[in-house]
Amino acid sequence: MKTITRVLTLIYSLAGLAYILMEEGNATTMRFVIKDCLIPFLIIIFIINLRHDLKGINLLVFAGLVFSWAGDIIIDYSFIFGLVGFLMAHVMYLTAFFLTPGRNVIFRERIFILIPILLAGALLIYILNDDLGDMRVPVVIYAAVILTMLASAFNRVNKVNRQSYWLVLAGAFLFVISDSAIAINRFTWDFNYSGPIIMSTYLAAQYLITIGYISQFSEKPY
Repeated sequence: MKTITRVLTLIYSLAGLAYILMEEGNATTMRFVIKDCLIPFLIIIFIINLRHDLKGINLLVFAGLVFSWAGDIIIDYSFIFGLVGFLMAHVMYLTAFFLTPGRNVIFRERIFILIPILLAGALLIYILNDDLGDMRVPVVIYAAVILTMLASAFNRVNKVNRQSYWLVLAGAFLFVISDSAIAINRFTWDFNYSGPIIMSTYLAAQYLITIGYISQFSEKPY
């Protein structure tokens, strides 16, 4: 299974790079086709590695990938409904991370970790606040959910092996960066190279979360 996973990882990486390069060249139709086919590679990787145990918490992570895929497709037609897809993905991920067997430490002895997370969220809302208009409440809710997802990734410490913990945490962190960049680019500042930055962090985030989660069931790294 590791060989198949590596092959699919290579295809995913090359397709993602092609999408980013095409985005700069404005190859619109092909760009959309490639983007909508990226997350399915991760779904296949997830299925072939955990095909005998697609239930319970594992099914939540699987659902997170499916909601992400839906978000990728829908956001080209409706920004709001696309965000709903990604919001549901984050809810699936954070629920799975919190429900991973073991001691939940984020609200107890490691509550200090919440301080920088809350400050980051407050800073993002402060930057966006004057430009949000009617989107203020949805954006605040979305920010709260994705930061909770990041906190839930921190909460996996001592629940899983070291490789799984750090890969998922890195993925969650990159997801926050990607979504923050989307919000800033859409509402406040249309900055240079926003597309490549948003997509590269998003694709890396999804891959790290997927592989990181799978690796908690394996002693050997991918």
